[in-house]
Amino acid sequence: MSTVGKLAEVAKQGDRPSSDSPRSYRDKKRVALIIESSSVYGRELLSGIVRFRTTNLDWMVFLEQRDLTAGPPSWLESWRGDGIISRATNRTLAQAVASTGVPLVELTDRSVDLGFTYVWSNDGAIGQLAAEHLLERGFQQFAFCGFRSEAWSERREQAFGDAIASAGFKLQPAFHSVWYGSEARSWEQEQTELAEWLRQMPRPIGIMACNDVRGQHIIEACARAELMVPEEVAVIGVDNDRLLCQLCDPPLSSVIPNAELIGYRAAELLARQMDNDVVGPRQHLIDPMGVATRQSTDTVAIDDADVAAALSFIRDRACLGISVDDVTAHVGTSRSTLERKLRKFVNRSPQEEIRNVQLRRVRELLTNTDLPTDRIAIVCGFVHPEYLHVVFRREMKMTPGEFRRSAKT
Repeated sequence: MSTVGKLAEVAKQGDRPSSDSPRSYRDKKRVALIIESSSVYGRELLSGIVRFRTTNLDWMVFLEQRDLTAGPPSWLESWRGDGIISRATNRTLAQAVASTGVPLVELTDRSVDLGFTYVWSNDGAIGQLAAEHLLERGFQQFAFCGFRSEAWSERREQAFGDAIASAGFKLQPAFHSVWYGSEARSWEQEQTELAEWLRQMPRPIGIMACNDVRGQHIIEACARAELMVPEEVAVIGVDNDRLLCQLCDPPLSSVIPNAELIGYRAAELLARQMDNDVVGPRQHLIDPMGVATRQSTDTVAIDDADVAAALSFIRDRACLGISVDDVTAHVGTSRSTLERKLRKFVNRSPQEEIRNVQLRRVRELLTNTDLPTDRIAIVCGFVHPEYLHVVFRREMKMTPGEFRRSAKT
């Protein structure tokens, strides 16, 4: 059953007394969900709320299926409930809700803080992760493509630029346009202007798209401009909308936000507010889970053939337990030469680069699977599980178990 279907069933259950319900119909808390179900991000938010609801049976849920651009529902003016989780809040809705005193947890990240407790994706961490992904592939030219007047896009652009600057590089002029509304350009006009922007970029270049929709725009425009992806233009998006990413040609790499945890945390905070508990700070930012690497960034953009070959070999085989000697044998150069060149281009030694790739894979498995740590150690090329614990604690300042708990709570 789909997430929306599950919520519809939850709503039906809330309309009648249940033998296993901890409260009677009259005692149930009435919760309105104003969340779009048209995007993968919105559906993942709803999945998190469903997960919370399975152990909190005193909620009667009302869900109006809607898209992200829809205005506040008309029924809100006369609705008398106990709590709201909203991803469609504007100033009009905020004023109406504030006047009723009904607690609201805000998921809207398209504009400024409207004064409610809110749970957002950590856009700073998303921009940082996208920058690291492209830097690891050796790019020295970078650009950002976003949507104008979208606060989440602006935050990601700022963080992406800061990370690129910290690595000693700078961004090329960005491309922005309006996403929705009467000012949005036609597809043909948008593609024409994007293609012209791309033709003016130095190459090879790594581009962060503010989301997967924007990533698809860029890849389509590259085809129009006869630019090769990823050899000339590497593209990374955000949201990991698997269908959209796979529809791109080539498939789009994407930062994976933890939208389900955002939905769960929002429900948890609303429950505490409805019980008049102190919820602490209003701001709650949830870090992304990692990067889904696909063909749109599957390249190494370095002029030095030895370094490009070494990084590609390490990326593909680090988790097979390779050594620095294996890398030098593959490249056909001396250890001292390889050490000097890698430090020049990526500011890491060959051994540090191997460890960096291994630990990134460890973090992904800790976050996205239930594999025991001992098994993860073997999968990621650590001969002794105890050594993984030593390395992980040294580099991450926490144990693998602590990292897993923090990623899933």
